[in-house]
Amino acid sequence: MTARIYRPARNAMQSGKGKSKQWVLVHEPAEARKIEPLMGYTSSSDMRQQIKLSFPTLEEAEAYAQRNGIEYTVQPAHDATPKRVSYPDNFKSDRKTPWTH
Repeated sequence: MTARIYRPARNAMQSGKGKSKQWVLVHEPAEARKIEPLMGYTSSSDMRQQIKLSFPTLEEAEAYAQRNGIEYTVQPAHDATPKRVSYPDNFKSDRKTPWTH
């Protein structure tokens, strides 16, 4: 059973960076999900899929995995590149398209 350690990306619908500073350890599924024939629900007998652990640093997440004998892979963090936007640039005379109301 392997685990994946990653830092989640920020929510695309909001400008804040909430919940994107913690590192998360999740277990990869050991078996495929099955469809229950009566109701059509998807289910799995793998209870480790329900576990999602958060850590303040990558080192703590790795130490936890090593201490408990869990194989893991680390996905690098996705840091957003800051875009330099200046308000006066909206009114420059040499814009590609003229500014209108």
